[in-house]
Amino acid sequence: MSGLAKYLLQKGFEVSGSDINDSKYVQKVKKLGAKVYIGHSADNVPEDCTIIASTAIKDNNPEIIRAKELGLKIWHRSDLLAEISENEDFFIGYSGTHGKTTTSGLCSYVMEKANLKPSYIVGGTIPEIETNANCANDRIFIAELDESDGTIVKYSANIVVVNNLEPDHLDFYKNGLDSILETFEKFLSNIRENGIILANTDNDGVKRLVKYFSEHEIGHNAKFVTYSIGGNTDYCAKNINYGEEFTTFDIFYQNEFQTTLKIWLKGVHNVYNSLAVWAGLHQAGIEMAKVNEHFATFTGMGRRFEKIGEINGITIYDDYAHHPTEIKATLSSSKSFKNRNVIAVFQPHRYTRLQNLWNEFMTAFSDVDRVIVTDVYAASEDPIDGVDAKSFVNELKEKTDIVCEHYSGSIAQVAQKLFPTLKSGDIVIGLGAGTITNLGKELLNLNKEQITIGK
Repeated sequence: MSGLAKYLLQKGFEVSGSDINDSKYVQKVKKLGAKVYIGHSADNVPEDCTIIASTAIKDNNPEIIRAKELGLKIWHRSDLLAEISENEDFFIGYSGTHGKTTTSGLCSYVMEKANLKPSYIVGGTIPEIETNANCANDRIFIAELDESDGTIVKYSANIVVVNNLEPDHLDFYKNGLDSILETFEKFLSNIRENGIILANTDNDGVKRLVKYFSEHEIGHNAKFVTYSIGGNTDYCAKNINYGEEFTTFDIFYQNEFQTTLKIWLKGVHNVYNSLAVWAGLHQAGIEMAKVNEHFATFTGMGRRFEKIGEINGITIYDDYAHHPTEIKATLSSSKSFKNRNVIAVFQPHRYTRLQNLWNEFMTAFSDVDRVIVTDVYAASEDPIDGVDAKSFVNELKEKTDIVCEHYSGSIAQVAQKLFPTLKSGDIVIGLGAGTITNLGKELLNLNKEQITIGK
């Protein structure tokens, strides 16, 4: 929502809005000229405006009620992003179950660093640039396209990157991957004339999507362009070297060597992410020599294996991963930390997700030495009998040799329990989409209070 507000403010629109709490995002849009109210109230609604609401805003919200009384137009945030993208000349959209924020952010970052002046709206803060949106009025517009609520069908892009497709958001997609594929079939059928679908065919869900469209016309003369690691695809990453500081790999296009790319990001999933961005820009006609060097200086999006700080030899990271595949990918990155004790602090996000992906979560923590599981972050859901952190930890203990513990209470209380057990050399990784993001701050604050670290 803050990215949409920033884009409109830069475009010259008058913007006002509200949020439950003040935050860095609120402060940034206020600096750009937005009027922001803390707390929702009918009095916040101008008498002549268009209302933009996120999925989290329900019909009983006082501002929505007031807008209906005034007969105002009410749009979902996806309606606004669709309207913005329709008025951009060349639109690159990043989609898929995982990696959307990293790929859209990386694409925006390397273009910005190369002074190619992109416009973009992405789902996290881009490092160094310290923003999640920009309106440059230039040729290329970049956006992250969210599939969680089915609104992805509203978009029509020139290039669509499909990173991967797996079961998620099963509260909405009742038939799992089949429902997700149906939504993506509708979405891709709306692609612009002569559009390109850049597809990761190492992923089984994407393979099914490609197979469907090999048997049916995509529409608008669109075509699939494929990418993989070491496969027989249009774009291919080979000769991957995972170093202590950087990962390097060779990129081939239609079996011809293009470049050796160097990236700071860790893990095989970020080889896929970087290859997807490189291939998308190559297909868009960008002079790649201008952007290649900047891949190595991209340090990751906010909350994507983000280093929060160090205390007494203990390094703390924060990651948004809340799906088993995302958690596996994040924790596989920790392999680069030689001879260090890795502790994952996992906050399950939504009872429905924990229930539907219970068995997959059981296998997600194999790359760590210790797992702390906090109480479930409900995200407005009601509890489900038998689906809770304590039960999850008990089963995880039975099925793995990993040291597992349940820490109940707030994240501040979790930090207080964890802190005395840490020792120099430990790596702590907070995982989840909820309040777990505060873990690093709480641990750093405890250090300032001179709490004794365990030996």
